[in-house]
Amino acid sequence: MSRLNEANIILAKEIIGRYPKARSATIPLLHLSQQQNGYVTNAAIAHVAELVGATSAEVLGTATFYEMFKFEPVGKYLVNICGTMSCQLLGADELMHHAEERLGVKAGGTTADGMFTLEHAECQAACTEAPNMQVNYRHCHRMTTNAFDQLIEDLAAGRLDGEIPPHGTLARVRQQIPADKAAGVASLASPAAPAWFPAPEAKP
Repeated sequence: MSRLNEANIILAKEIIGRYPKARSATIPLLHLSQQQNGYVTNAAIAHVAELVGATSAEVLGTATFYEMFKFEPVGKYLVNICGTMSCQLLGADELMHHAEERLGVKAGGTTADGMFTLEHAECQAACTEAPNMQVNYRHCHRMTTNAFDQLIEDLAAGRLDGEIPPHGTLARVRQQIPADKAAGVASLASPAAPAWFPAPEAKP
């Protein structure tokens, strides 16, 4: 659970090949590493840096800008409860207190069995459906304490495995671009600009 495994190295190179410059694949590769390990390890940061031709510091600087990347182990299910205005007015604080009691951890903590991590969240862009929360970034609207308890019970029992994958899983269907359909991006072996890039204007 550190560097990308062999299967993901092959996938990483395919992803890099979709971009005019390898560094443009940094974020997709960080997601790939998080899907593999559940979080972004230091070794994975170094590995992504090698693959895209950047330094580890540059990759880390990019990754830490985004809340979705985690740099230490989290639970199989990351529960984010929105605490901004609309949700707060409609019971988000009470929902968070209930969640802490139900899970036995404070916000920011992970249950002893490694199943759930509980966090505060900023606006989840569904203010008309407050109070909102997410499980592994899948939305749950108009949550009540009873609905929360049922959700936790279903997740723990595996009844929602087909709907909510483990933390780090970005998508169920990964984009595939046939070689003959690519938009003229440079290959891994060639740093040349793609054919559809405008030619630089001649200087007088």
